[in-house]
Amino acid sequence: MAKPVMLAVDDDPEVLQAVSRDLRRRYGDRYRIVRADGGAVALDAVRELKRKSEPLALFLVDQRMPRMTGVEFLEEAVKVYPDAKRALLTAYADTEAAIRAINRAHIDYYLLKPWDPPEEALYPVLDDLLEAWQAGYRPPFEGLRVVGHRWSPEAHALRDFLARNQVPYRWTDLEAQPDPARALEEAGLRPETPLPVVVLEDGRVLEQPGIPAVADAVGLRTRAAKPFYELAIVGAGPAGLAAAVYGASEGLRTVMLEREAPGGQAGQSSRIENYLGFPAGLSGGELTRRAVMQARKFGAEILTPQTVAGVRVEGPYRQVVMEDGSEIACHALLIASGVSYRKLEVPGCEDLVGRGVYYGAAATEAAAYRGQDVYVVGGGNSAGQAAMFFSQYAGNVSILVRGEGLAATMSQYLIDQIHETRNIRILPFTQVEEVVGSDHLEKLTLRRNDTGECEQVEAAGLFIFIGAAPRTEWLSGVVARDRYGYILAGPDLPRDDRGEPKGWPLERDPFLLESSVPGIFVAGDVRANSVKRVASGVGEGAIAVQFIHRYLAEL
Repeated sequence: MAKPVMLAVDDDPEVLQAVSRDLRRRYGDRYRIVRADGGAVALDAVRELKRKSEPLALFLVDQRMPRMTGVEFLEEAVKVYPDAKRALLTAYADTEAAIRAINRAHIDYYLLKPWDPPEEALYPVLDDLLEAWQAGYRPPFEGLRVVGHRWSPEAHALRDFLARNQVPYRWTDLEAQPDPARALEEAGLRPETPLPVVVLEDGRVLEQPGIPAVADAVGLRTRAAKPFYELAIVGAGPAGLAAAVYGASEGLRTVMLEREAPGGQAGQSSRIENYLGFPAGLSGGELTRRAVMQARKFGAEILTPQTVAGVRVEGPYRQVVMEDGSEIACHALLIASGVSYRKLEVPGCEDLVGRGVYYGAAATEAAAYRGQDVYVVGGGNSAGQAAMFFSQYAGNVSILVRGEGLAATMSQYLIDQIHETRNIRILPFTQVEEVVGSDHLEKLTLRRNDTGECEQVEAAGLFIFIGAAPRTEWLSGVVARDRYGYILAGPDLPRDDRGEPKGWPLERDPFLLESSVPGIFVAGDVRANSVKRVASGVGEGAIAVQFIHRYLAEL
């Protein structure tokens, strides 16, 4: 397989030679370094690389070039290689232009010249960018393959599971093949093979596999290595991952149990731009990948997919019971299971889930909607981020909101981006009345809440981000919850006439994030009255570990 390309562009021969030298010294064994002395020459090189189907990982481009600035070059180059990472070389006086370029050309980083020493000023930045690119890179004709039909819910579930668990794969949509029979033959499959199938790297074929079978086949850990842990975490969203990092790094034997894939709802976000320390933003998948790697580095076990069905309190132990009947014992239990999107209860919707109707961003489907009309239901940040993401592919994106607009529920930076994006429109006072289609979504019936008028529109995709519901039924009768199912903790716990927490067995008051049962803590969106933001979830996960240490000290 050809080495991925790193393209360096600078009109100054000495600077171009220096940057090429430093790139070869560090990356020459893994990447092919290509250089160009101007924007026009570089664009020709980019088009030639594309014609040869060579992968391109990074653009490292000088801003001040005659006839074509670095930003102008990047705006054209990313049309050819949209997934390549983009770094801009600037002089100190150009930092304002570089910051503007973050929004205009969506650069990932800007570097100041000179970058000496490269070990401190150049390599750490490029290492991070290349690692992120590798995480999403799909080498052609190698590795795991999924073969099926676009409108198959089972195929969608497999692809979504693999993507969210950072498992590279290649998707073959038989409906998009000019000769489906030949495509099956090239994949080593018979015409009568039940679909979807997963073809493993060693040639084994899994016909219509369930998610657990695929997880085992690709090497994901689904069983705990030990019978007992000091800390067990249910849920691998931002709060759970933060707790795993801090718990494991501070010496606690830590296991995390995740029903679907690490990241939670935040992991499905196409772009998070208001997370501290990332001025260019980062995807939920990238944030999740970094956090998972960090947790594993410190020794935390992550089990996925693994569904928790219940918990028992036995003296100082909390017995976590899995859906498959297995159990894990722990001293401290942290519930960080997040929330799920509520169902859209309208005629025709449930029958077409996975067939054009999706809950969440469903990023695996985005490229299939190139030039088509898609609709996003919801007015929160997740809906706004999804609309921005799909606008890169779809012909038109319509955001349906029941109220008069987005100001009450969405961050201003996202509202501004949406208003500046030509192919996104906001439909206020509008809701879906009916979902129409035979084997896949074809049309939507929309109703105006203010006038009662209905209209039917053609729709290729419907992405739903309405409300949130905690999945805490498995905790019924164990910990105190509010009427919506959110877990009560600390000062929010119900009190008796004397102001004491009801049923609390200890002399001390519950810790801030401690539930009605000592040793069972809660963090993130599943906690009653929590702030529904990634940063707050991370903060709660970290803080919970400090209270867990205090609880364990009592034991």
